[in-house]
This record gives sequence, C-alpha cells and structure tokens, in this order.
Amino acid sequence: MKIIQYTEVNPVIFDSGMAKGIAARVVIGKNDGADNFCMRIFEVSASGCSPRHSHEWEHEIFIHSGTGEVYNNGKWTPVKAGSIVFIPGNEEHQIRNAGSELLVFACLIPSNAPEL
Repeated sequence: MKIIQYTEVNPVIFDSGMAKGIAARVVIGKNDGADNFCMRIFEVSASGCSPRHSHEWEHEIFIHSGTGEVYNNGKWTPVKAGSIVFIPGNEEHQIRNAGSELLVFACLIPSNAPEL
C-alpha cells in the first residue's frame, strides 16, 4: 500500500514548445509495482497548456480544482472542479487552463504507456 500527499513527489516541469506551464507528477506507477495503471497529477498554471497530440492509449481524467478547457474533435469544451473526462485512444486532444487559478487534474493511463 502507498499513501502520500501528491506534492511529496518531485514534479517534472514542461514549459517549452507546445507544452506551457505544466508540473507533472507520477504518483502511482511502475516503481510502485502498479501492473495495470499509472496515475499522474498535473498542475497547469494560468495560460498553460498541454501539447495538442494523440496516441494509442486512453486517458481517464478527474479535474480536481481550477477551470480549463479540453480540445477534442475540433472544439473546446469547458471543464471545472469535479468534471470527468474520458479520452479514447487515437483522439487528438489538448488541455488548457482557462482561469487565473492553478488547474489541477489526475490522469490515469494504462501501465504500458509512457508514464510522462
């Protein structure tokens, strides 16, 4: 069993190219013996965003705090604390902060996908 505060994990910072203002943490992954899933926590600063991309694996996302928008199928959809997002594999997507507060979300991916 593992119980931690997510902020105990050192973040990987993405702030160049297509990714802006993102602190990413693998909080449960291969190093924990997780055989099926990887859980990551992302903090996206005001005006920050993930790159627009697609890949084979799906995402399950829970928006913990803040407000943002998710790009999918050519349009942006607003999300806020409590929102749930499912992104199937091979769908182009992007997440951006649409507010002035930190956008924080948990993201689950299959264990065979790159953790970050």
